[in-house]
Amino acid sequence: MYQEISQLLMYGDLEESSILYRFGAAMAKLEDPACKKTEIVKEIHAISKRLLMLATDYGFDENLWHNYLAFYIIMNENPFSLVNEHSDVREGTVNTLVKEDFSILRSLFYYDFTALEEKLGIRCFSLFSHYQAVQKNKQMYNQNVSEKVRSLSRALENAEDDREFFQVITSFYKAFGVGMFGLNKAFRINEHAQGEVEFVPINNMEQVVLSDLIGYETQKRKLIENTEAFVKGKKANNVLLFGDSGTGKSTSIKAIVNQYYDQGLRMIEIYKHQFKNLSTVIAAIKNRNYKFIIYMDDLSFEEHEIEYKFLKAVIEGGVETKPDNILIYATSNRRHLIRETWNDRNDQDNLDDKHHSDTVEEKLSLVNRFGVTINYNKPAPKEYADIVKELARRNGISMPEEELVAEARRWEMAHGGISGRTAQQLINYLLYHLEVENTGIDE
Repeated sequence: MYQEISQLLMYGDLEESSILYRFGAAMAKLEDPACKKTEIVKEIHAISKRLLMLATDYGFDENLWHNYLAFYIIMNENPFSLVNEHSDVREGTVNTLVKEDFSILRSLFYYDFTALEEKLGIRCFSLFSHYQAVQKNKQMYNQNVSEKVRSLSRALENAEDDREFFQVITSFYKAFGVGMFGLNKAFRINEHAQGEVEFVPINNMEQVVLSDLIGYETQKRKLIENTEAFVKGKKANNVLLFGDSGTGKSTSIKAIVNQYYDQGLRMIEIYKHQFKNLSTVIAAIKNRNYKFIIYMDDLSFEEHEIEYKFLKAVIEGGVETKPDNILIYATSNRRHLIRETWNDRNDQDNLDDKHHSDTVEEKLSLVNRFGVTINYNKPAPKEYADIVKELARRNGISMPEEELVAEARRWEMAHGGISGRTAQQLINYLLYHLEVENTGIDE
């Protein structure tokens, strides 16, 4: 096995801490008469623990060795995999080299550990080939990653020869992409020294769809039209969703990412204090074959804050044109994003009220850089009642309508006013109390 691993070319740039590298090194020690058997067993058990930790982190089961190699193939970003993400296989010299790698990977995939276990007196690999994970909360791991890896693993198990093995992997790259951007929907960033940024996947983003947001049909249609144009490679605009809190602005963004993930849409959430890193983030993703929404939630600026200048430069007006695979979607409770005061207007010409002061224009110019602005108003009392009734129906709450509406009115008066958020909070409250009544649990 050590010789096979060492012959990998495109997929052979292994870190010394990786499971595959360490396992190959352990196998090489078997040929060294001076190496003690106990040391090799100790190293293999340490590698096995790493494999179990990976399985726990990602919810793998069945054949862990197959899961690991499938995960390794998916995560390996190299010239071949990057060229073929979300596109057809390109013919060329590199394909010949990659086919040789895939032949080696297939032999590793079907490696028989029986002789190794007998020689060392261990049986961990036999157990790993039929691994049953302990039932646990699915929120503990990224279900999307788990499903994709296990799906590829099973497909590779059914590949009859090297040619089909190659086809299975390239078909996966075309359908889902490669690396962490291929497996995950959404990311945050961590800042490091020297201006470097690290993309951190967001596990188990809320599985909402646009139909979960009751009402706001015009707003949802505008968002869908712009996003569909974007994922299809047509001209699209940056979007600002503004309006009252609790009206579904953030939910709409999450739902749109869920809806278009299979078409290559990804989201990167970035906070105000990270705007200075926007250029670095864009440079890291501009050549990837995905469509990226840079998402800014609850965007607003106080008078003393200048981060909006970084945002203005990136959206429009900087030296480098914003790449076509990137849009900015932001939500805000403020229409103009930046709080302005009467002092901003002091230098306005009172004889000619057509123009604001330069300070006001500077601040208002930010919102003008969003080509689409969508207003999410607080629902009217009747709309609020309709939202509560529909949520109750979807959740199986069968209270009389008059009683439900009366409860909704009492709830909104005590819990922040009329909004879709308070309606959902009421439903959660009712569901809990109905469960208490049905089970007889003492509150």
